[in-house]
Amino acid sequence: MSRHLSALFLILISVATAAKGFSQEELRKQDAIVQMLENNFGIQLAKKQIEIADNNRGILNSGYLPSIVGSADAQYSEDNDTRSFPGVFEEDGTPREDTVIEGAETQQYGASVNVDYLLFDGLGRYYNYKQLKEEYNLTELEVRETIENTILQLFTVYYDVARLSENLNVLQQALDISRERVTRAQYQFDYGQNTKLEVLQAEVDVVTDSINVLSTKQQLQNAKRDLNVVLNRELETAFKVDTLVNFQNEIALESYVVDAKKNNVTYLQAEKQIAISDFQIKANRALLLPSIGLSGSYGWNRTNSPASAFFPGSISKGESLTLGASLTWNLFDGGRSITNLKNSKILKDSEEIAKAQIELQIDRDIANAKGNYENLVTIFNIRAQNVDTNKNNLERSKERLNIGQINSIEFRQAQVNLIDAETSKNLAKYEAKLAELQLLQLTGQLLNVEF
Repeated sequence: MSRHLSALFLILISVATAAKGFSQEELRKQDAIVQMLENNFGIQLAKKQIEIADNNRGILNSGYLPSIVGSADAQYSEDNDTRSFPGVFEEDGTPREDTVIEGAETQQYGASVNVDYLLFDGLGRYYNYKQLKEEYNLTELEVRETIENTILQLFTVYYDVARLSENLNVLQQALDISRERVTRAQYQFDYGQNTKLEVLQAEVDVVTDSINVLSTKQQLQNAKRDLNVVLNRELETAFKVDTLVNFQNEIALESYVVDAKKNNVTYLQAEKQIAISDFQIKANRALLLPSIGLSGSYGWNRTNSPASAFFPGSISKGESLTLGASLTWNLFDGGRSITNLKNSKILKDSEEIAKAQIELQIDRDIANAKGNYENLVTIFNIRAQNVDTNKNNLERSKERLNIGQINSIEFRQAQVNLIDAETSKNLAKYEAKLAELQLLQLTGQLLNVEF
């Protein structure tokens, strides 16, 4: 590898490192959650469902309020009338003249208010109202599930950014070491202490490390765009993330596992479905009972009548007040009510079966998640110890390389081992943290812990 090509790579990496060095906003975990809750499209849509469910459970949709209908009407007519009186004579014996009425106007006005109120419907209205409240609670749980899933999605990407950021630092340090090797190898070659092969090998390692840095940097940029999508903000927004990871206390985790069924969102949804089915049964049973209704109306009318051949014009006014009560009992509707009642009972039985299945699946998922989390934490601790071992090995290898006890290939192997150890440790750390978050979700505690 020529010295000019190696220098070109060094310049490229120096520019990239300088650009990276500019101060960037630190996106803390809690800040990311706040932005996600405010901006994420999926959560915004879920909140709209909450608004609809809230409207449905309101008193205006309960059926408890009366219905009031107001009406008004006005009519106008104009008539031309001619009346003849054949065979009718005046006192002087002349035939009576025809009576002609032109432009006879008739005006009618009226207004009424009708009130109907369902006093009793077999408690069907009551159970429907209860059902709507449970459906609102179910919608709340569905929104909570959406938020939990989005938080997991958020931290999957967030920790991917953190992992790549730490890997980039590791690879940058490796590049710095390789660059120092090039300088030292060139000096040694100039003074006849080693061969040109050592210089070329060092330059090859610089190129390899440069490519690794550039590739990781591109992966990091892609991961940051993914995170900006989750947060619903400008794709090219620059930021850095918090790479510190704290694991939950083991005693607290055990208590979460014990109380998992009280807090698991899927299990709580199954319970709400059963409650809704129970109210549906009661509402369908109410259809077999009579209903009692009250009604009332108030009306006002006025009629202006024109004069006719026999009567003078007149004005009539009237007011009316009507009160009534009704009893309705649908004795037989062809069997539809009975069929609906039977089907609602079957639906509740199905919900009970689904709940038992969900309970078993939750037990399995928690056991798997707990075992996976504990295994990954153990792996992370082992990886961390391995990093310390490889750091010591690299330091000793550097000393031995300087005094000529090992060649550049053996030193490079020690350097690669450290790179692999550190990147593996980073991967294990974030995999363990994500496994912990999955366990917290299953136990229903994901929204109750500090990140």
